[in-house]
Amino acid sequence: MFCPQCGSTQSEELKFCKVCGVNLHAVMQVVTAREPEEKFDWSKTWVQEMFLSAEEKKRRKAELELQMGITPEVRRYNEIKAGVIVGSVGIALAIFLFVFMGGLIASGKVTPDVAEILSRLWIAGVIPLFVGLALIINGTVVSKKLVELSRGDWKPEREGLAGVANPPKLASADTNEFIDAPLSVTEQTTKHLGRSGEKQ
Repeated sequence: MFCPQCGSTQSEELKFCKVCGVNLHAVMQVVTAREPEEKFDWSKTWVQEMFLSAEEKKRRKAELELQMGITPEVRRYNEIKAGVIVGSVGIALAIFLFVFMGGLIASGKVTPDVAEILSRLWIAGVIPLFVGLALIINGTVVSKKLVELSRGDWKPEREGLAGVANPPKLASADTNEFIDAPLSVTEQTTKHLGRSGEKQ
């Protein structure tokens, strides 16, 4: 065995190092001791997530977003940005399908029935366009109200009585309100001492 203090080689039977005096028995116990096996904890896996209620999932998601700094305002801007992106993709898809299908029809290699279908295929780009418009409207109108409501939830708590013109003040102390207490132990002892002195 090697001594962890000085690095000298020692026999296994020694309890203390011959060179520096370190407790080798304690070192041996630490090296040979095994940590007890931990039982598998299902609450630390994805299985636990399956059994959470909808309210608990929503609460955890809100807590995680709060830790990441995602406020209702940030969510609103992200929603508007996503609406602009999706709407732009819809317009680009409609233009691409219109030009591409027009080229296929102009080539003359398609039958009139197929040409009729291909000429209307650009309408598929309208779907993401409307989804993007819906996200933009939701972000500018509905989410704006949610942001105002969330501000209303914490604003009065933060401001407290700052908006009140004359905040209430504590009344000054009135010593007449205190109840007369009986004499203390030392006062009663002093009275007894005074009386005993009178008898002498």
